[in-house]
Amino acid sequence: MGAANLDGILGDTLDWPFFEDRHRRFAEELSAWADATLPGLPHDDVDAACRARVRALGEGGFLRAVVPEAFGGLTAALDVRTLCLAREILAARDGLADFSFAMQGLGTGAITVAGSDAMKQRILPGVREGARIAAFALSEKEAGSDVAAMATTATPDGNDHVRIDGEKSWISNGGIADHYVVFARTGEAPGARGLSAFLVEADTPGLSVTERIEVIAPHPLATLRFEGCRVPVENRIGGPGEGFKVAMATLDIFRSTVGAAALGFARRALHETISHANSRKLFGGTLGDLQLSQAAIADSAAQVDAAALLVYRAAWTKDRGAARVTREAALAKLVATENAQAVIDRAVQIHGGLGVTKGVKVEELYREIRALRIYEGASEVQKIVIARDLLKAKS
Repeated sequence: MGAANLDGILGDTLDWPFFEDRHRRFAEELSAWADATLPGLPHDDVDAACRARVRALGEGGFLRAVVPEAFGGLTAALDVRTLCLAREILAARDGLADFSFAMQGLGTGAITVAGSDAMKQRILPGVREGARIAAFALSEKEAGSDVAAMATTATPDGNDHVRIDGEKSWISNGGIADHYVVFARTGEAPGARGLSAFLVEADTPGLSVTERIEVIAPHPLATLRFEGCRVPVENRIGGPGEGFKVAMATLDIFRSTVGAAALGFARRALHETISHANSRKLFGGTLGDLQLSQAAIADSAAQVDAAALLVYRAAWTKDRGAARVTREAALAKLVATENAQAVIDRAVQIHGGLGVTKGVKVEELYREIRALRIYEGASEVQKIVIARDLLKAKS
């Protein structure tokens, strides 16, 4: 199938007061680059496809958005509105391109937030150039939503090293990353207060990939095993016992961007729905002439705009200097991902048999959206976060 004409897919979003001229320029440049570049990149081998997208994004200069200005980035601190725009634009075109961009940010976000200057200088330029692939290793088979249940340990090994033992699972970029930001129990306090974060190079002895995980929307995912994996103490990110704090500060930046990716998928689904409704002939007219089709399109349009407003409200609030945007980001992720699921489901329904045919865009979107309601905090967890924040504020 040929590339779709996605001119105007953002609608009037960029006219909203959340954005500055620099955001509009970035969006215009990335959209043009994506339309010209992404269709020509490999798709069949998922590892090769992701490597090619990271390299292309670096060569295009767009990975400058995931590192601070001091290390060749766009802005002094990470600009969440730019990150969200990038993910929305890329997701509307190519799910793997969105994934590749996002993981360069998430996989180095902890370093940007709490790493030493020496670590930043060693890692961030390669990430910016697309020469180094990043990964974020937090989840375990028995510790996904419940981070405090983490079993991986980091124990002192001499004066200047720690020994990491344990297993991480569902790790994005697992098997192709050049480094992992690994969270492990160091025991300074019970539960989440006794975790620390470490930079672990992929070639460190004792680190192995034990399983490649296949999912409905192909992405590089793996289970990692750490067996006596010796890491210099200087590779700790933040202070001892600050791992949970580092993880939450990182997710505070990137959780809104998951909503932005969902928004990109939803916008593309609505675009495909309108195109199909206008062209599909039946009952002496078009599918779009039917009132039930019009109602579905209206419902989807409302859900897209509602998601966009929440995503960019959260991003704007963070960029204005808010220390935390826990509730705003949780609302953005919850609503955007749930709304996108509904919009894409309608798109599949309106496409009929085509909607479940491999190679048709809405079928691809149907597989792509499902994981977003789970990773970086499942929808049920977001509801708990939102409710607890509101109850605390009113007590």
